[in-house]
Amino acid sequence: MESTYPSQPPHVIRDGKTPHVMIVGAGLAGLLLAILLDRINVPYEIYERSEEIRPLGGVMSLNANILPAFEQLGLLDDLKEVSLPSRDFNILTGNLEKIAVFEGDDETFETIGYHIRLFSRPKLYSLLLSHVPAEKIHLKKKVTSIAHNKDGATIECSDGTTYHGDILVGADGAYSSVRQGLYKLLQDKGQLPESDTKGLSKCNICMVGTTNPLNPEKYPCLTNSTSLSYQIIGEGTPYTWSSMTVPNNQICWNAVMQLGSDVSESEKFRNSEWGPESNEAMIKEVRDFRVPTGTLGDLIDATPKEDISRVFLEDKLFETWNHGRVVLIGDACHKLLPSSGQGAVNAMQDAVILANCIYELRSVAENDVAEALHDFKEQRYPHVKDQYEASQMSAKLLYGQTFFEKILRKVVLNYMPKSIQRKSMTKDLAYRPQASFLPQAPKRGTLNVLPQKPSKRYQEEQRLAAGTPNAI
Repeated sequence: MESTYPSQPPHVIRDGKTPHVMIVGAGLAGLLLAILLDRINVPYEIYERSEEIRPLGGVMSLNANILPAFEQLGLLDDLKEVSLPSRDFNILTGNLEKIAVFEGDDETFETIGYHIRLFSRPKLYSLLLSHVPAEKIHLKKKVTSIAHNKDGATIECSDGTTYHGDILVGADGAYSSVRQGLYKLLQDKGQLPESDTKGLSKCNICMVGTTNPLNPEKYPCLTNSTSLSYQIIGEGTPYTWSSMTVPNNQICWNAVMQLGSDVSESEKFRNSEWGPESNEAMIKEVRDFRVPTGTLGDLIDATPKEDISRVFLEDKLFETWNHGRVVLIGDACHKLLPSSGQGAVNAMQDAVILANCIYELRSVAENDVAEALHDFKEQRYPHVKDQYEASQMSAKLLYGQTFFEKILRKVVLNYMPKSIQRKSMTKDLAYRPQASFLPQAPKRGTLNVLPQKPSKRYQEEQRLAAGTPNAI
């Protein structure tokens, strides 16, 4: 796959205006932020607690909320190579009878301008990782404490090493060490809102995987030019499950079990990260569930055991995202349920807007840094709040097994007019943040896109480059 990404910029000399950024966490948000910082010649280092970078399975989708930023960066064509467009989303009963179909017709595409791209999670991870120099990522760096003051920010790691910078970004997931360190500092000062002292809300437990490449003769659906996506809602069981075709003759699958209120906090913590777990009991419960290609067990058997992950689906919208020189992005400050497919999208939108705010920095002085990080939260919080609430509603529709949730699903999927469904969808997709320091991607689709905060610095730089005098 030939990359359109430019060569690395020259080393930036510290000038009192360009910050050195420490990114804790080599997830999607951290990697995209690194790529964006490269474009504005801002030096950074990434500190990752894992011993190796090994993305695991599971399906993902990206839509018009983030694809324009990928287009700006020259990554959209690369993404298309490892993904399939998704047009229809089928919701079925456990007996594979149709409940509802959300159709992505030509009118919808003409309005939005982008197809939803669907792929296995490791493909996107590998794509972003390939554009970050290996020497910028430091493994086995588990952060144990943080500090920040007028002179800079500091992290201390479990191996005894210490690192310094001007800005500390916590992109280290739902159980963020940076967030825990920041909140401890604020709580000691009596400055932490009470809501931020509470843990994440657990809702479901999910097992995910991606098969090895399969034989198209046995699975003819793999020859389809668009992804075939099925969400299946069981009857008389707390489970829902899904299967979705992706490139390379693979199928992504998952099984989601609605939880009761008796799950212990210790068990929740053990299952809080994407990673291999002891899944045999859950596999035994779900392997006979039907999918359009056979059974879920067929897909599980075709998936490497080490690539099957189990995780609690939890959510939480934290109030405190930044303080001083420290800022949180992605799951570290807003953990969304995956039902609406917006968790990764919002994490990467964070990276885009944070890079914009860093680009506008007047200096690395503490007040200027704090102001920029506050501006980041002000721009992002209202949009994240909307998506947080939408993900909770989607979870009720796609995973819910209570009597109320079943009634809600029947009403919404069968009686809500398509015009209202389309209006809700287009409202969400009107928000398309882009890097303010790069030429904007062409407007695609007829939908009126929400304007974003313009960059005075970029406008001035373009004026100077063109030799245009100041307007009178």
